[in-house]
Amino acid sequence: MALVTGAAQGLGLATAMLLARQGYELVLADLQNLDAVLGRLRAQGVEVEATQGDVASESYVRGLAESIAARHTALDVLVNNAGVSCIGPAEDTTAEQWQRVMAVNLFGPFLLCKYLGAQMLHRGAGSIVNVASVAGLAGISHRSAYNASKHGLIGLTRTLAAEWGGRGVRVNAVCPAWIKTEMDVADRGSGAYSEQDIVDRVPMARFATPDDVARAIAFLADAAQSGFVNGATLTVDGGWMADASWESLRRRTRG
Repeated sequence: MALVTGAAQGLGLATAMLLARQGYELVLADLQNLDAVLGRLRAQGVEVEATQGDVASESYVRGLAESIAARHTALDVLVNNAGVSCIGPAEDTTAEQWQRVMAVNLFGPFLLCKYLGAQMLHRGAGSIVNVASVAGLAGISHRSAYNASKHGLIGLTRTLAAEWGGRGVRVNAVCPAWIKTEMDVADRGSGAYSEQDIVDRVPMARFATPDDVARAIAFLADAAQSGFVNGATLTVDGGWMADASWESLRRRTRG
């Protein structure tokens, strides 16, 4: 059984659909209503449950863990995908904005790892995949809270991998560049960047699709494919982090 947070749309939904095709039973979590997603999956014969709540609430996460323990003992896979963005100069970022980004993007994954990872540890098996970002590997201007949260998530991933790998629980992260999702639409709509800005920056000259990243998550989730991968940060970025070229040089290398 796999739990996917932020499963109502975007990458979370794509991951849930892919894991369903691979035969996982699912628990889906989101702040948004999940009835439409449940209907789609159940129409395909998928065993799926849904829960609506805030991953940054310890009481919610504790209750979720108790519910899973009562019915299933422990998850096989936890995908910490829920996240929020915050774009603006650091000097204009409010304390409330900073705290909310940290709560959802970093504290929430910690809580889910703490309570659901403990069940995996008791059983001696499990895989946790945290959805970080290239913003957790480098600095991206006007995203101080988001960058810090994703750097922290990578640090949490590596620490838990070190603590738990010898007890049967692997912890890894995926680090996507820009993905074509509802979050991207909202961020571009704010005027923070254009579609061409991203296309020009990526050596493969396109955005990631949700399925591009979902397949990487599924790989890390599956012990048969990645059983000795632990503490990794798998970039799914079309070469973003590898390329230190200036823009005109990058564009000249394209066919």
